[in-house]
Amino acid sequence: MKLAAFIDSAAVDTEPPAGLTAALAALWHAEKGDWHAAHNIAQEIHTKEGSWIHAHLHREEGDLWNARYWYEKAGRPESKKAFPQERHEIIAALLSA
Repeated sequence: MKLAAFIDSAAVDTEPPAGLTAALAALWHAEKGDWHAAHNIAQEIHTKEGSWIHAHLHREEGDLWNARYWYEKAGRPESKKAFPQERHEIIAALLSA
C-alpha cells in the first residue's frame, strides 16, 4: 500500500484495511481523528516504532512531557513538525519497512 491510498482509506472507510500491522492500524485511526482508538492500539506495541507512534499521539494530545519520554524510548528526536506531516512521515516509514 502507498501513503496516498492509506490516507484515502482513512478519509472514506469505516474500518482499517485488512492486513495492517498494529502500528499501521493505530496510525489509520489517528489519521481518522480517533485519538483514543489509536492510543489504545499504540500502548500495546512494545517496539521502537510503537514508541514513535505513542510519542506522536501524546504530542498531538498536548502532553509534551509524556511525548518526550516516548520519543526517547523510540530513539527519535522530538518532532516540531505539523501533526499530519509527522504522522505521514511515520506511516511512510512503516509502509516501506
